Order: sequence, then C-alpha cells, then structure tokens
Amino acid sequence: MAVEPIFEHEIAFDPAQAADALRQLPAGPAVVGLFGHSATDRPHLMKSANVRRRLQRLLEPAEGQTKRLNLRDRIARIAWREAGSEFESLLLLYRAMHLAFGADEARKRMRLLPPFTIRFAAENAYPRIYVTNHLRRRSLTTTFGPFASRTAAERYCEAVEELFLIRRCYMELHPSVDDPGCIYGEMKKCMAPCQMRCSDEEYSAECSAVLSFLQTRGGSRIAALEAERDEASAAMEFEQAAAVHGRIAKVKAAAAFADELVQPLSELKAVLVMPCPSRAEDDAPHVAVWSFADGCFRGPERVSLLGVRLAKEQAEVGSSLFAQPMMLAATPLEGGAASGGSSSGSAEERMLAAVARLLDSAAGARDMVELGDQLSLLKRWYYRPEKQRVGAIFFMARGEWPVRRMVRAAAKLVAPVEAAPKVDVKPE
Repeated sequence: MAVEPIFEHEIAFDPAQAADALRQLPAGPAVVGLFGHSATDRPHLMKSANVRRRLQRLLEPAEGQTKRLNLRDRIARIAWREAGSEFESLLLLYRAMHLAFGADEARKRMRLLPPFTIRFAAENAYPRIYVTNHLRRRSLTTTFGPFASRTAAERYCEAVEELFLIRRCYMELHPSVDDPGCIYGEMKKCMAPCQMRCSDEEYSAECSAVLSFLQTRGGSRIAALEAERDEASAAMEFEQAAAVHGRIAKVKAAAAFADELVQPLSELKAVLVMPCPSRAEDDAPHVAVWSFADGCFRGPERVSLLGVRLAKEQAEVGSSLFAQPMMLAATPLEGGAASGGSSSGSAEERMLAAVARLLDSAAGARDMVELGDQLSLLKRWYYRPEKQRVGAIFFMARGEWPVRRMVRAAAKLVAPVEAAPKVDVKPE
C-alpha cells in the first residue's frame, strides 16, 4: 500500500497537539491521506476543497454525543498534496487509491463505470451502429465517444440512423428474397439487405458514408450537401437548392447531439489547462497542463506565464486591433530575456514544450479496464455544467494545437477575480 509518492507533504499527528498539526494544513483544495499506527492499517484517502476544515471535523475532539466519524485516536501521520482544481483532486485521488487498494477497489470507491459510446460494427458483413459501454481493443478505431450518458448516445445514434439507410436490426443477416424484412424496410428507412433489395456494393457505400459522418461529426455530409446546394443555385434551380438546404439543417441538428469530445477512441487526444497551487519560488503565475492521449492522462506540467499580459490589462487600454494586435503580448523583462528554466522563451513556446513532454512521456492505457477508468474521469469533468467546470480543454485543429487559445485560457485562469463595483442609488 505504497501511496507516499502521490503526496508532497507529511507531518506526524499527536491527538494532544491536534491544533498545532491542523494549523500546518492548507486551507484549500488537496488530496489527503490519514495513516494509522501500524504499517498494515489501510489509509483513509479523500479529497476536499478545504483540507484544514475537513480534518478539523475528523480529528478534533467530539463535542457531546455524536455519530460523526472521528479518527483522532487512530491516526499517526497526515500526508497531503495540494491541488489547483477539482479535476486535479479527482485524478490524484484515483491514483492514490489505485496504489493503495488496487484497481478494482479504487474503481468501486470512486464509482467509475465505462462511458457509453457508439460502435460501428465494421467486422460484420452488413455493418450497423449501436450503443455500448463495452470496450474492445480491436474496435477502438470505430468506437466513438465518450457520451455523457446512455440517453445522449442513443439520441445521437437514432439521429444518425434517420439520415442514412443503414440497417437497425441486431440479428445476423442471411439475405434472401423470401425474408420477411422489418418495419423500417417497409417505411423505406433501410436499404433492406436482408431482402436483397440492394447489392453488397451499394450497402457498403452507404456504410462508408455513415462511418465518415461519425469520424467528422457530420462534417463530411455537410460539406457534400453544401457543394450540391451551391451547384443547384449556380444552375438557377432554386427549388432544388432550397430542398438541399433543408437537408443540411437536418444534418446539422443531428451532428449537434455529439460534443467535441466525441471522437474515435483510438484518436482521442486533448490538452487540459488547469489552475495549479503557487510555490514560494515562483516568479510569475503558473498553470497546470495535462494531456489525454492513448487512453490515459499524463501530467501535470507546470507552465509559467511570465511575460504574458492578461486580457483585463489590455481591456483597460482598448480592444482595437491596431492598438492591440495580440490578445496576449510578451512584456519585455528587465535585463533582457530570461535564459533557461521553465520561464525561458515565449508563453506559446513554453506551452508547446510542455505538451510535447506530456505526449512523449509514457505509454498508454494497459488494458480496456484502465481505458474505461480514464474515460470515465474525463467524462465526469467534461460534462459538468460550464459554470462548475474549472479549466479548459483543447483539441488539435488541422494537425496543430491552438496554442494562442491555450495561452489566453491560461491567462484567464490566473487573472484575479475582482468584485463588481458597488453603485449607490440615491432615492428620488
């Protein structure tokens, strides 16, 4: 049960001097471990937005008769690690529980379940799409997710099926002209390969269009229809162009059911920018950068924002592009540019270097069980209401990371929150 590598600070705990020990704890978010007197005692691991206040309830003498948990007589030492965000606390707690209790118990304690995805059954002679939370390594390239819930995945799956003539039945097909078929074939919503109404090549072409739709979240279909609409408009066939425009609106409505996070699981890569705890030696604000690649999280990497002018400072002098060509401009340092260390180079260069180190650092998920855990942690943070989701996530666009957006988001995270000015209203 070696969980000490997770923690950065540790103190001994004496019930007679509990107040002195509690004063050393941070009054902010952290992951904490409470260890007993024996090496065989299982640690009590938890996360809290205010560690000092949380441990005061657990370790201070109980007042009167109470059923509240009190551990003051069972604890010999306290270890903790400060976290800059709820996401970091969640991930550190998972790592600590994984080391202390093993993967299965950590999964149960944190209630991690594989997220629901949509799988394109490419191995079948007559492919279809369906919702599942069972992950298979050989199908990761044609498995798309994660979704917020089974309902969200089913909604997207049904919307895609409404756009194409792909089959919806789950049985193994043995095409025959005598096959009774199904209601979707009667409604002309399926090509009915079971009744041999189409050739194998025609059905394969339809399935290729479905797979392309899933891979691009509707982008391929929208581009094809927009080209068809423009061609009809150029030929003065406005009724046909209007009909195609209606189909485009329907495709966009279906594509809207999939968030940006929904991608082929084998290609899912993301960078997360989060707040991080400050250190005494910091010469400038820092942020924590995490990556998700190959099915697991890596990080954090601390990135300095030295030389970055915050957005609120530029707002004070105007937002004109002539006066402020860059949202975040480098500020010259006294005595020349910094050399070496984490503060060398521009903010964009430091951000890209941190991302490169994360992506080159370690191997991916060892098995599908670990992949399910990591996807569940990512889904739990991503699908929170936007006001409750601290931090920002970024995906590659045209083969490059949006580094300027990443630096702008980092600057907003470290910008001090100022209270709105009070306005005195005089009675009339």
